[in-house]
Amino acid sequence: MARECLVSHGFERKRSIITNAAVHKGKRTILNLDLDDFFGQFNFGRVRGYFIANKHFELDPHIATVIAQIACYENSLPQGSPCSPVIANLITASLDMRLLRLAKSCGCSYSRYADDITFSTCKKEFPLTIVKSPEPLELGRKLIGEIRRAGFSVNVLKTRLQYKDSRQEATGLVVNRKVSVKSEYWRLVRAMAFRLFKKGEFEILDVDGEPRVGTLNELEGRLAFIDAIDRYNNIVARRRPKAPWGTIKHVGLNAFKGRHNSREAVYSRFLFYKYFYASEYPTILTEGKTDNVYLKSALSELQGTYPSLVSKKGPGKAYSPKLKFPKLNKRTMYLLDLGDGATPFARFVQRYETELAYFHGKKATSPTILVLDNDSGPSELLNELKKPKYKSCPNSVPDIKKSGFLHIFENLYIIPTPLRANGKDSMMEDLFDAKTLATTINGKTFSTMSSFDTAKHYGKHVFSTAVVRSSKSTINFDRFKYIFDEIEKVKAHFAKL
Repeated sequence: MARECLVSHGFERKRSIITNAAVHKGKRTILNLDLDDFFGQFNFGRVRGYFIANKHFELDPHIATVIAQIACYENSLPQGSPCSPVIANLITASLDMRLLRLAKSCGCSYSRYADDITFSTCKKEFPLTIVKSPEPLELGRKLIGEIRRAGFSVNVLKTRLQYKDSRQEATGLVVNRKVSVKSEYWRLVRAMAFRLFKKGEFEILDVDGEPRVGTLNELEGRLAFIDAIDRYNNIVARRRPKAPWGTIKHVGLNAFKGRHNSREAVYSRFLFYKYFYASEYPTILTEGKTDNVYLKSALSELQGTYPSLVSKKGPGKAYSPKLKFPKLNKRTMYLLDLGDGATPFARFVQRYETELAYFHGKKATSPTILVLDNDSGPSELLNELKKPKYKSCPNSVPDIKKSGFLHIFENLYIIPTPLRANGKDSMMEDLFDAKTLATTINGKTFSTMSSFDTAKHYGKHVFSTAVVRSSKSTINFDRFKYIFDEIEKVKAHFAKL
């Protein structure tokens, strides 16, 4: 059962159109063909019969009947159903193995992405078993026979040969020397991004070919797709000695941009636009993922107290916060020069106005709020904020630490956690009550330290997921009201700017 995953790249874990295209990179000749009416060929009887006869299942006929009844609609696997591609790949595995053997027997490569089949070769010509005649194009009898034996037919309108002296494609990606998007596709996406940055909107063609205003999600999807191909070439293919999001030693304020290629530079600017300039709701930046979990869980339980910060759950309507927590993974942190901990925030603040000024000149739509621990972690940022150029901030670190929210400039704000009763430093975990902090898991107690004895303690990640998120309905979040009260003050202040 594992071998079919080597040639089937559609709807498989760790497989995509990128891995499918990579099979045929740098080949002399490529043959593309499509299976006609792919999902329509899997009727009720075929699905049922597969689960009865296949040696990996051999299900009772009654069970196979129920599965086929669930999976099929109007006597076939419907497109759009989550189980259709899985079942289709299972049934098509035998065809994959026969076509793979055919390809290997004559020194060719083979892959399939759903109904899209690709052969490639480094030889001058395909063997007659695969291509009988290149002009006019006629497929080999052996290839046609295997496809018909599996119950499929070839869509002749989508069958083509591609040679190395022209642009070669596999599943829509160019594969002449490396896997890449078409140059015109990148130019179009780049133009959309620049139009967005300077005019605040961009056009995109609808399914019927008519232009309409595009959305941020649509443009982000295109940029993320292009970036995924870059990552494949740079990391999976080992074109660079190490992942580009590794630890960066910054020499200058914008040194990180020197590591970006032209596409990464556009994607980085788009992420800044989306999160910090055109966000529908206030954007919350914290020192790590655990703080996000704390705040989201607390707001969920305190939603009745803060109606302006939530969309309440109702008939046909799910609860959601009216706060944006950027999805900061390794890739987005590399693109934005952010990271776990407060250290990168000093650089972020220093270049914030310059980044904001690139856009089309209107006021940002919502505030960006740094919610940080009030300890030594953000010391570099606090030492930056005490400088005279930040006129709205106190000129000493102790005064900054004692403040509530502070307006830095433009739409950028900071909210430190409240100092403890004795005036000592605090962190987000100090907002939990003693009972929650004393929760034991498998005999282990919670430790806020970065290094601890794992035989005796568990850390912040486990605390945020196994204690806070899992049992939020039983936790007293009253101390978190301080943070949300300050966020509401920030919203009121920003509205008057």
